[in-house]
Amino acid sequence: MSRITHAPLVILGTGYTGRFIYRAARRRRRPVFVTSRSPSTHLAFAQPDHRIFFDLQQPQTWSHLPDRSDIVWCFPALPEDTAGTFAQHAIDRNSRLILLGSTSAYRAGRPGLVDERVPVNRAIPRVASEEHLQTTFGATVLRLSGLYGPERHVFDWIRKGKIKNSNKYVNLIHVEDVAELCLLALRYASPGSTYIVSDGHPRRWAEICRFAAEHFQIAVPPVTPARETGKRLSSRKILSDFNYQLKHPDLFTALSKLESDPGNDLGFLLAQE
Repeated sequence: MSRITHAPLVILGTGYTGRFIYRAARRRRRPVFVTSRSPSTHLAFAQPDHRIFFDLQQPQTWSHLPDRSDIVWCFPALPEDTAGTFAQHAIDRNSRLILLGSTSAYRAGRPGLVDERVPVNRAIPRVASEEHLQTTFGATVLRLSGLYGPERHVFDWIRKGKIKNSNKYVNLIHVEDVAELCLLALRYASPGSTYIVSDGHPRRWAEICRFAAEHFQIAVPPVTPARETGKRLSSRKILSDFNYQLKHPDLFTALSKLESDPGNDLGFLLAQE
């Protein structure tokens, strides 16, 4: 069921992803605030009256947030006891809480597609805290696969030697689609739900390296045997539940645009609000 709200939106820990969520919310003319432990340094992209000093470890800063806000929480909700105390302070019965988690919560090496029915690894402190916030405060967890986009270009990872040319699977999602899905989650997600956020097309690193070399003459590292196969993630649930069509459904088309368009950088995009 769709939930229409005019409540303020607060983006906790506004880094790379948060900037795109901010921009998407602004396009919808929704009241939106961004937070950082160093607002003057890290939040220059936002209007001054949208910037908030917030530090989870300093409870005196919690009152800086507007009352009855919806929250998108972008950094690990740790330590668990502090995260729970903050949620008790900040979340009321009309508020929505979205946690941006990671698909590293799912163990690698599992055969077949991984979807939301697969158990997570609760031994990871971040995952345990997220599940506590789900059961106690109705938080929705969006487990993000690898992010790419302006200023986070996969081909640059190859150039800098950050990835291996192997047959290991990688799951990716464009940051603009993440931002749109976060806002849809605020409207449509059921309290306590979990969603995998990926483009739904697992690729092998070797396939991406081959495309970079063949189409853009990018030097790639030698082939390296993969120690593990990686995961193959399903995005069916989130796309179906939110009736969403990805803005960047094809990785190679999106990477070609990032490589070919010199104006397609983060500063340019944020200037288009």
